[in-house]
Amino acid sequence: MTVDATPDNKPDVAAEARTPFSLINFLVRYGVLLIFAILLITFWTTVPGFGSANNIISIFQAQAVAGIAALGMTLAAVVGDLDLSVGATAGLSVTVAAMTMISFNLTGGTAIIFCILAGVVVGSVNAILIVVLKIPDLLATLGMMFTVQGLKKWLTDGQTLTTGMRLPSGRVVKGKFTNSFAAIDGNNVLGVPISVWIFVIIGILVWVFLEKTRYGRVFYAVGGNPEAARLAGARVSRYRFGAYLMSGVLAAIAGIILASRLRQGDVTAGDSALLDAVAMTLIGYAVLGAKKPNALGTFVGALFIGTILQGLTQIGLSYYTQDLIKGLVLVFALLMSFSLRRREKRPQNA
Repeated sequence: MTVDATPDNKPDVAAEARTPFSLINFLVRYGVLLIFAILLITFWTTVPGFGSANNIISIFQAQAVAGIAALGMTLAAVVGDLDLSVGATAGLSVTVAAMTMISFNLTGGTAIIFCILAGVVVGSVNAILIVVLKIPDLLATLGMMFTVQGLKKWLTDGQTLTTGMRLPSGRVVKGKFTNSFAAIDGNNVLGVPISVWIFVIIGILVWVFLEKTRYGRVFYAVGGNPEAARLAGARVSRYRFGAYLMSGVLAAIAGIILASRLRQGDVTAGDSALLDAVAMTLIGYAVLGAKKPNALGTFVGALFIGTILQGLTQIGLSYYTQDLIKGLVLVFALLMSFSLRRREKRPQNA
């Protein structure tokens, strides 16, 4: 996956000021935000209570899991790759948390440590396959996705771990999700769920890392032209390894929030997070005409999809209709930004 990016990717403000107003240029930069605003106004005026504070917070909370996984995927995309294993890694984190607390009756803090370690292991294996063994990123992470999905089913004998269940061995499990662990998605701080705070803080940290640090600029340089970055002195393999490691850890954190929400070891948990994470990352390319993976765009993409799902749910549309409309809006938003951008450049290149 190639990223069209330069190390800085900052717009030439003076040049833009001299350029006469162009409707196409306006749509390229603000098309996704324009659709987002239209959706907000439509739902706000037609769905009772849509604009309430509680409803807005619930959109953030619903998107926290896929949003954090998408931020990890964004880091891999910045260095020119794509991590398709984030959903499976989040699901593995759910299984590990359930086994730690339900099967082995350990504490919530121990479960969090094991979940993070699971994310580190998956991220490291991805990095070894791609960076060391030179396997294409899509094939390696796709293979890892199936491997992790099989692993979590093997660990639980394909069953959903719940408190008081009887294992195939005949043993009845006595553990349960601790109150402290369940508080991650169940308790509020200043009226906002802890999971939402985690989502927002991680979003800010990833944005600061990519946009305000030297390491973030090198990430973009590696994704834009790895050979040029290598000749400039960047240790490309280390940066790509780090990107996959961080992607695995963020997917594990997403799984911790999901486990806190479900309070059971559902073997199918996290599977749906992959497609939403991909959609959020791709929408991020089109936000403000960035045409590159970026944390702000991914965060906006998460809210964009969350608003669609919440609004359509409150209208009462069936779930399959929601998927159809979500997909069409996503395609329209991306076409408006990428297709129009190419049309705008064509006369200049002729």
